[in-house]
Amino acid sequence: MPPDPPKHVPTGPPAEPLDCPPELLDVTLDQLRTLLAVRLHGSALRAARALGREQSSVQKQLDTLNRGFQALCGETLVIKQGRGRDFRFTATGEAILERARHTLGDWLTDIHAARRRLGGSLTVGTTEFALRILSRAWDQLADEFDRRGVDFRIVHVRTKDIWARLEAGDVDLLCGSVVMAAGNAPGEGAYDVLEWRRGSPVVLTNLPVCEAPGPVVAASELAELPLIVPSAGLVADFLTQWYGPGFRHRMNVVADIEDLHYGLALMRYGMISGCMIVTGTIATRALQGDLPGGGGLRAAEIVPDLEPKLEMVAGVFARAGERARYAPDHPLNLLWEALREQVATAG
Repeated sequence: MPPDPPKHVPTGPPAEPLDCPPELLDVTLDQLRTLLAVRLHGSALRAARALGREQSSVQKQLDTLNRGFQALCGETLVIKQGRGRDFRFTATGEAILERARHTLGDWLTDIHAARRRLGGSLTVGTTEFALRILSRAWDQLADEFDRRGVDFRIVHVRTKDIWARLEAGDVDLLCGSVVMAAGNAPGEGAYDVLEWRRGSPVVLTNLPVCEAPGPVVAASELAELPLIVPSAGLVADFLTQWYGPGFRHRMNVVADIEDLHYGLALMRYGMISGCMIVTGTIATRALQGDLPGGGGLRAAEIVPDLEPKLEMVAGVFARAGERARYAPDHPLNLLWEALREQVATAG
């Protein structure tokens, strides 16, 4: 005869949420966090160190979980494999582990959403070169946010991730730059936008005058120049739309970089003689000596003679309609208005 099913587990349809077995109700969020820590670190000792508690406390929680799920479904979650070896997670353990990730993640998401709605927290994403305008707006609000206990957070967002981070709700507001078809509105109506600058990219170079472009260079001439190109971001967007996704094979790319400052240093120390495409703001700061490695360079404006006609739009972005759901004194609206003043001044 087949074995009896574990106690408390119905053999028919899933139980109603209000009719849960006590072993399930005894599971705590702290236990789920411990389970995740054990999976990540492998042992009770290493998990205890990561959680800042005693090994015996972690082991006790594992034993409690094992007894509970043995009663619930007939299988423990983790199995000891001997001294010095990591715990082995059973099939049930792996399933509960995945549920724990989602459970804790959903709780944190909902709590953050509630704090954001009530004005208790505000997360702003920014690219490196948009920090200046954000810092000036922050100077106006720092004391007020501190008085109200607003949890204000700044996260670094790369240009290629701007729309994705806004869409995912990772940030409430974002300061940065995007590539757009000339004359188009950024975000196509899906976002509220404060524009403070539009323009074409600029070439910075350390090439001799006789080898480098003059005051201007056509976009169609870029393929003839020795280029220092970032792996992603505004410049890659421009080149992809002008020369196609495989632009690196169609152009004379002499260096791939991950960081603007590294590209400037390559030219500054003469490691590479070439050209780097940057925004007008960055070019100005480099030529004025505000950026490390910018000395001794020259700039040439890029004339967009290729299709599609593109331009860089620098601005502040928020999800469309979100600000209207909040009171005027909500932190998001206060910061938006402070940034509006800075944009008007910068313009």
